[in-house]
Amino acid sequence: MHITITGASGFVGQNLSVYLKHKNHSVYELSLRGNDWQSNLDKNSEAIIHLAGKAHDTENTSEEKAYFEINRDLTIALFQEFLRSEAKDFFYFSSVKAVADTTDDIIDENIKPNPLTPYGQSKFEAEQYLLAQKLPDGKRLFIIRPCMIHGPGNKGNLNLLYKVVEKGIPWPLSKFENQRSFLSIDNLSYLILEMLNKPTIPSGIYNFADDDSLSTNDLIRVINQALEKKAKFLPISKGLLENLAKVGDKIGLPLNSERLKKLTESYVVSNQKIKTALNIKQLPLSAEEGIIKTIKSFKIGS
Repeated sequence: MHITITGASGFVGQNLSVYLKHKNHSVYELSLRGNDWQSNLDKNSEAIIHLAGKAHDTENTSEEKAYFEINRDLTIALFQEFLRSEAKDFFYFSSVKAVADTTDDIIDENIKPNPLTPYGQSKFEAEQYLLAQKLPDGKRLFIIRPCMIHGPGNKGNLNLLYKVVEKGIPWPLSKFENQRSFLSIDNLSYLILEMLNKPTIPSGIYNFADDDSLSTNDLIRVINQALEKKAKFLPISKGLLENLAKVGDKIGLPLNSERLKKLTESYVVSNQKIKTALNIKQLPLSAEEGIIKTIKSFKIGS
């Protein structure tokens, strides 16, 4: 199969390209930079996987319009080219942040959207445009909402926890109980290939996540396991840490309210819809196996 991938130079794009090539598919890397990308489209592509986009800026230094120009407007332009092409499948990589920045509920595809950031809003507006278009017979549209993606070569948000464990620092937030979903790059690539190979999968929105969620305390244990260390926990009361975080807001301590929230809140994403559509019971890697593989790559690369 001939497959076009945008954003192929990024972490997901690099890994997905290698995976698909190993499965005997041909991959064409399309750059959307510049104004003449339309002339570089591969006319032989049977599927377009649109990964390119502006990632969430955790430092909040990006201009809002940049998110909408890249995540919404560029997606619309590419989708219009898809409609005019012979390609059968269009994969738009959105995000679970397109519908929920924080939630106490399990996130499935029916959740009422409430994006709070320009990143999430731009992704959601792109989704809305795509879903409103009439698809010609024989074409499919998949809106993929992945949760936090990780794997060898991409430290991401796991890096902070890795550094704590690596230095032998006892985990001070053990009194907080939460659950979070993750997505290994191996499971992501597997799901995309299965969708490409099964023409009966209907168009629609699909969440991507590992089968099981993990608490932050679970993560600390798994990271220690990967590093062959004994997990250390420091049982500091929640109230004391919350008060310390408020002080951190005022005087710039490493621990502030925003960071405490990110480390201790729950964010669980259901992958049941895609597994039902593909008629599979479980993904190739468990959540723990994926985390261990990622952490071991940190150790090798350090």
